[in-house]
This record gives sequence, structure tokens and C-alpha cells, in this order.
Amino acid sequence: MACFRHRRLTGLACFSIFILAQSASAEISLIGIGSIPGTARDQSGLTALLEDGVTPGNLVGGLGSAVAYSGRRNLYYATPDRGPADGATTYKDRLYTLEIDVKKVAGDTYRIDPKIVRTRLLRTRDGLLTGSAVAFDATNSSAGLRFDPEGVRVSACGDSVFVSDEYGPFIYEIDIDSGKRLRSLALPNKFLIDFPSANPTEELTKNAFGRQSNRGMEGLAISPDGSKLYGIMQSALIQDGALDAANGRIGLNNRIVEIDIESGAVREFVYQLDDRSNGVSEIVAVNDREFLVLERDGRAGSNARFKKVIKIDITHATDVRGVAKLPTAGLPDGVTPVAKSPFLDMLDPKFGLAGPTFPEKLESLAFGPALADGRLLLFVVNDNDFLQTQPTNFYAFAIDRGDLPGYAPQEIRGGMHCRHRRDD
Repeated sequence: MACFRHRRLTGLACFSIFILAQSASAEISLIGIGSIPGTARDQSGLTALLEDGVTPGNLVGGLGSAVAYSGRRNLYYATPDRGPADGATTYKDRLYTLEIDVKKVAGDTYRIDPKIVRTRLLRTRDGLLTGSAVAFDATNSSAGLRFDPEGVRVSACGDSVFVSDEYGPFIYEIDIDSGKRLRSLALPNKFLIDFPSANPTEELTKNAFGRQSNRGMEGLAISPDGSKLYGIMQSALIQDGALDAANGRIGLNNRIVEIDIESGAVREFVYQLDDRSNGVSEIVAVNDREFLVLERDGRAGSNARFKKVIKIDITHATDVRGVAKLPTAGLPDGVTPVAKSPFLDMLDPKFGLAGPTFPEKLESLAFGPALADGRLLLFVVNDNDFLQTQPTNFYAFAIDRGDLPGYAPQEIRGGMHCRHRRDD
């Protein structure tokens, strides 16, 4: 408009201003925080206390481990992790359907209201899936009943979800309506351990390859067209220089595995951690080549130092499926990692989140439906570890489309053409 009011501006100047206006983007805004209390109960009906003596079987906890948008209205799905006490209880795994209402209050402030509207226990034909560390198959096959859900994404059909299991690691497809496991997708052997155990230290000492104990496939993304899954490990694989002589974590080269859902074709990429003490908690697709990754330290409250959402691009990354072992740091000649760029720092003072109550475990990322003004909606959610004194927080951010110019929402097709292989 200024070009019309000030005639001394040349046509070239006007054009330049127009281009700058088009390319400029607004700051990412924290528009609200919704919470589910740590004392909330679900619809499972499992009211008896678990083996820790303090946790009711129907306690709502750990659901911040994995959250995904359904593609419909304000409905989301969440899979709590393995329960309290690090797998020492027989907690029954489940799938939650959530409603998350997002309503503008005033200015750029919104009321975020999450609530659980349905609970489905997860099962196979052999029984209910459980977070119990002892319920594994001795050969580390997917036939076992132990399950630690850490990532969830909705299938292109919309009637099933894919869930990554930190224990295996495995990726399962689960029917939303019944909670039944439909199938397990094949992963390259390099991700799997040979000798599973209920004891994490024993797993590390017995295995020379595969995921570290409690550092398996922590995040899962699905491409917008629903054809590919992207599983990311929390930390480097054992064979990738992950540990020092005292089993301290030192590896920086973390793997992402891309799986074609129909053909089973696989590629692998390297995501390099910013610090050896960090881990990756989640990955979500921006489009078919760009993703947001949640990388964090293991510190809570005022001690937190690194809680960041990183944008990555796999376009020029090397497929390292054929590389059996990666070094602790650095990369072999000819290997290019995924490109990383800063996107969102949860500890940035402008958000006012840092401080004594800041949670240790930010664990999930989920896009929601666009806001009425066209901005993208992104949730960052914490895992409260089933602590009844700690809420599950849904941090809602509004993102100008100029900050994610290539964003493509997931297509949920549905319809009669959708068919699932049912090997369970």
C-alpha cells in the first residue's frame, strides 16, 4: 500500500518490498497450554493397584510418549508407554482417543482442553500386550507380549495406527477400533538385539549389536501420502560406537530408518546428536523430505539445558543401510548426515516455560488442524512417567506457514480399498 501513497518509490523498490513481505514470517508463538492431571483415570476399568503398590491400573500417565492427529476434527490418538517403575509392573498397554479443543480466548491466547474419550487395551491373539520387562520372547521376535510404545502415527486408511516399540525395536500396525495388533513390519537386523533380558545392564553386556537398553525406537513419522514410515532411535546403536568401556553413552551418530509400508524397501540415514548426553524423543513429517525432530537432555526443572525441536532435511543424506558400523563421532568418507537447522527452543525465555516446574521428558510432536487464521498448530507433549503429582502438558504453538513453506498435511484416504494384512 505504501507504494501507492508515496509516488517517489520506483517500481523496482515496490517490487522489492513486495518480495520481502511475501518471504517474511512471523515468530513461532506459544498460544496456550492444556493439561491432563496426573491423578486422572481412563475407561479401562482396571482399578486394582499395580505391583508398585501406588499406581491404579486405570491411571492416565505416560501418554505424552506418543501423540498423533487423526485427521478428523479435534481427535487425536495417544499410546502411553510401558507404565511405571521402568517395566517392573504388569501395566496393560492401551490406545487412547483424545479430544483436544482449541478455542481462542483473546488476542493470541487460546484455551487448550485435552480429554480422553476412549480407551482400548492392546492385544494379540495370545493375550494383552504389557509393559512388563519380563514378557519378552527369548529370540527377540515380535511374538512376545512385552511392549513399550514410544511413537504413534495414523495409517493412510485412518482405521489403524503404526506404533514403534522401544523394546524390540519393532513397528506394529494396530486396529484402532479393537486394539488388536494386525502385523509387525520388518526392520533391518542391525537394529535388533540377539539376547533380550528384563535386566537392562545384562542386555548391554550380552549384546554387541542393536539398540541400547531403554534407548530404542523412540520416535515415528509417516509421510504425508501415508506410503513410508520413519523410525528414529533415541541413541546410537551399540555397534555405532555408542558406549565407552564403562557403558557410558558417547555415540553421536543416530540412525533413522525409512520403510516403504507396501514393499518393505528400506533406507537409513544418520542424524547427528548435538551432544552425547542428549537423546531423540520424536520425529514428525513436514513433507516427504523434511521433518521436525525433538532432541533433548535428561534434565528437569531449572537444570534443563537442551529441549529443542530441530528441522531436518533428508534430501542429500546418504543411505547408510549398507554401513554395518558407524564411528562414535564423525562419519566415514562419502557419508552425509541429514541436514539440521534450528526451529524451536522450548527453553527460549520468550515462551516463559523454563524454570523449576519444566518437565524432563518432552516426548511427542503432533500437528493438528490449522488455526482459523491459517497458521499451523503444533503440539509438544511431555511424558509424566505416571507420577500422580505431575500433569501431562500439551504445549500448543502457532506456526506461520512461512516458517514451514513446504508443509503438507497427512492425507487420510479411508474407503473400501483399504485392506490390512493380519498375521496376528
